[in-house]
Amino acid sequence: MELTMLGTGHAAVTECYNTCFLLNDDGHYFLTDGGGGNGLLRQLSHGGFDWRDIHEIFVTHKHLDHIMGILWMVRLICQSLDHGSYRGEVNIYGHKGVIHAIRSIGEELLLPRESAFIGERLHLITVSDGESRIINGRKVTFFDIGSTKEKQFGFCMEFDGGRKLVCCGDEPCHPCEEKYVRDCDWLLHEAFCLYAEADIFKPYEKHHSTVKDACELAERLKAKNLVLYHTEDRNLADRKKLYTEEGRRYYSGRLYVPEDLEKLEIC
Repeated sequence: MELTMLGTGHAAVTECYNTCFLLNDDGHYFLTDGGGGNGLLRQLSHGGFDWRDIHEIFVTHKHLDHIMGILWMVRLICQSLDHGSYRGEVNIYGHKGVIHAIRSIGEELLLPRESAFIGERLHLITVSDGESRIINGRKVTFFDIGSTKEKQFGFCMEFDGGRKLVCCGDEPCHPCEEKYVRDCDWLLHEAFCLYAEADIFKPYEKHHSTVKDACELAERLKAKNLVLYHTEDRNLADRKKLYTEEGRRYYSGRLYVPEDLEKLEIC
């Protein structure tokens, strides 16, 4: 299993792409979020991926920096289906609000002959809190993160031997998620900025955490590997160094601060 961080930035970044990632399980792909536009297509291409090979997609919530790239995927897939050049079908998972938004915008903006494929070969699948699905041969459990800002889901993917990867979306892990995060092998968690710069970026006003906060949580819940994303982009050249230095003061596991398009071997 290989994780490619297609983007690592928060909503308003300009020096990197918005946070989204792709899991590659021996050529079977699972895309989570799409960033804020057709930059997703550039990131996939630069990462060596063909969007036509992605048949399983999850959208955490309706914020523009997560859902808009998926709408570009919907457009390309439906156009390709209309032209007879797309093989197979595609599943897009999300909570009720996400699915309603994708369906409504797709039907409004696509040509009728293109939007006709929504529900036929492009399947919009509503998932509920605690619901499990088998995706690419792996058990994936979706869960409500308990956001008070915008309804949002994360997921837990299980591997052989009881190992698991957990994505907490783009807010700090809430108590309702801890049962999934505790003792996980890989935790994907947002870190808006350094704790040392919280007074500059004001993460708490935006329902986000700092590197220190994320690392203390991962340490307390005994996550073995921690991947930090959804960050500010003011100093990308030194982000990895600075975030790693702060994080290691609070977390004893393996800490990753990936750049856009960086790949990590999960298992």
